[in-house]
Amino acid sequence: MVAHPTFDYICLIFANHRALDFRRMLPTASSKLRADFIAGLVVFLVALPLCLGIAVASDAPPFAGLLAGVVGGMVVGSISKSQTSVSGPAAGLAAVVSAQIAELGSFETFLLAVFLAGIIQVVLGVIQTGEIAAFFPSSVIKGLLAAIGILLILKQFPHLFGHDADPEGEMSFYQPDSETTFSELGATLGKLHPAASVIGVLSLVLMYAWNRLPSLRRSPVPPQLTVVAFGLALTWLFKKFVTTGALDKSWLVTKSHLVNIPVSDSARDLFAVFTHPDFSALGNSAVYVSAITIAAVASLEALLNIEAADRIDPEQRTTPPNRELIAQGFGNIVGGLVGAIPVTSEIVRSSVNINAGGKTQWSIVTHGALLAAAVVAVPGLLNQIPLACLAAILIITGSKLASPALFRHMYRSGWNQLLPFLVTIGAIVLTDLLKGVLIGLAVSGLFIMFGHFRHPLRRIEENHIAGKVLRIELPSQVTFLNRAALTRALDAVPRGGHALIDARMADYIDPDVLGLIREYEKLTAPARGVHLSLSGFKDHYDLPDRIQYVDFSTRDLQTLVTPEDVLHILREGNERFRNGRQLTRDLARQRDATAAGQFPLAVVLSCIDSRAPVELVFDLGVGDVFVARIAGNVVSERVIGSMEYACAVAGAKLVLVMGHSACGAVTAAVDLHLACKKPSEATPCHNLDSLVANIQESIDPRALPRDCNWDGIDKKQVVDEVSRENVRRSVRAVLNQSQTIAEMAAKGKVAVFGAFYDLQTGEVEFFENALSEPSPGAIASSR
Repeated sequence: MVAHPTFDYICLIFANHRALDFRRMLPTASSKLRADFIAGLVVFLVALPLCLGIAVASDAPPFAGLLAGVVGGMVVGSISKSQTSVSGPAAGLAAVVSAQIAELGSFETFLLAVFLAGIIQVVLGVIQTGEIAAFFPSSVIKGLLAAIGILLILKQFPHLFGHDADPEGEMSFYQPDSETTFSELGATLGKLHPAASVIGVLSLVLMYAWNRLPSLRRSPVPPQLTVVAFGLALTWLFKKFVTTGALDKSWLVTKSHLVNIPVSDSARDLFAVFTHPDFSALGNSAVYVSAITIAAVASLEALLNIEAADRIDPEQRTTPPNRELIAQGFGNIVGGLVGAIPVTSEIVRSSVNINAGGKTQWSIVTHGALLAAAVVAVPGLLNQIPLACLAAILIITGSKLASPALFRHMYRSGWNQLLPFLVTIGAIVLTDLLKGVLIGLAVSGLFIMFGHFRHPLRRIEENHIAGKVLRIELPSQVTFLNRAALTRALDAVPRGGHALIDARMADYIDPDVLGLIREYEKLTAPARGVHLSLSGFKDHYDLPDRIQYVDFSTRDLQTLVTPEDVLHILREGNERFRNGRQLTRDLARQRDATAAGQFPLAVVLSCIDSRAPVELVFDLGVGDVFVARIAGNVVSERVIGSMEYACAVAGAKLVLVMGHSACGAVTAAVDLHLACKKPSEATPCHNLDSLVANIQESIDPRALPRDCNWDGIDKKQVVDEVSRENVRRSVRAVLNQSQTIAEMAAKGKVAVFGAFYDLQTGEVEFFENALSEPSPGAIASSR
């Protein structure tokens, strides 16, 4: 019998009972389900009046708004991969829906356009157009969130005080009753409803206190449900007081201050309100124009809102944009068939879902299921919920979206972030969500264009071992705006000079810019004697990599340079390393070019410490130096033999001995010197005896404490001074023990230097006179 790998894996899991502990998993799963149900219930309570209000504002039947909420929750919520974004009818679509219903002449024909718009959205998702979401500037997304927060506060204040002249959820600046966002606030002050005001203010205080008092925060009951129950209780109490005569009729909470959903007497009446699309209008070209308009606006709003919802998700999960377009498309297909207005991702309900503690997409599905059940089962009870307590919930949600911390963060980010952020907020508040976002995107685009003009590309003058090269680094998006700057950069290359156009970071290059590069390569550069190199262009641009300058050591270069030139090359390389401005190298090309032979400029003896890689510290390429590495950079017969080969046979012009700070080998030598033990007695690595003994010859006993007491003595400084002296001893050993190198140094063919590398700063200190003895008290003075 052949074992199945899946069966083996399951057996392995159950064999190790700690790998799968159901007792631990179940509480976690149940806590998530509980949180999702509560969040779904809260979103359902908020979505009820929003769905009705948006339908009325769209000149559509109120029931069409409720159906859109059900479809957005159950259909889109089931297909979408977003764990937080709630879909349904959106205020941003209200004007579009109203205009299209009027244009098409009937609601049934409009439903056909919604159905076709859903098909278009599915196609857009399949062909991966959702990736456009990655190009939305963060300043605009944050402006969208802050603007929605401000609008929630401004728009809900009238409802908080019982002034409910507008449809709930109307988010545009100009309202159906000819009021504006700000004039409505003024009208509210002159028309306060006493009972609604008491319910609203007390609900707001309760919500605020819940977030501040630890005893309330620990309550298993969420504040939103408590506020709704509190509102129901006060509504019943005010009605009782009015009935008994304790209060006058002005304290009665009337229908205009309560949730108002359609109530059907029977299931037949309920199904009678369903509307279906008029497929006979398929020949009407206006239907297709309407479908394209709805698909474009709904898709753009969905992509913006899922990006915004992901930003405020506590777990910072990412929603696949193309999957979201497909989910929205199926939602509108179903919605068009059953009589719903278009759906899209809706940031108000999404933020309520997140603030209510929703964990997964089941909170979204739950809210849709509750909307469907409520319409059938308990419309009468829901119609007793006062709008004032729902307004309090939305105001607290708005205050979190438009928090002062967000404004402080954007202020610290600079004007190029702050100004688009503020413009987006102002535009959304003074127009509507979609227009405001488009204005914000336009302003952000202007800043991007301005950035292209100021910093269109990077010009870096690189000093390679064979000469200077002007590297022109293209940005990620190369548009026609970069053409003038690239022309100026290429014109600045001197006749006979070297230039490199580096396109490794470029994701897109405008055809005009490509034409400029090809023209310069074929005509201008040859005429001016400029050596033009290309690197990093994508294959479909048909500009293969071509390097026309020497960026590694060759036979001719090795013959021409002097020891002083090599030392200068190492100094410059270390300066680039310290400043993070390493040269651009094609290491694969260097590997191929040096495979047939090597002509290094120097030989470096360094420590084996992993933090002191010679080629990186001096910003060198393949084939530029010989490197011998040994703990403590000590000299031995074999090391000197390697150096003689490098200089006498391979032609290296410089011998460099490099120690470094915080050297482990030197530290061990100091510690063992104090302990008066042989290395073999202190450690099982018996071959350390000669290595440590060699380093210990560089120790000045006057610098060391007595009885291993380092109080008042900087051990790091002592170890580093021993390391420096150890370098000097190694340099003297090279010249004393190698007659070949000593004779070459005397003739000026080779120079021998010492150096010390600081691990913290990255700086290499070259000893001006490596052969000189340190002053008598140099090490002792470090005590």
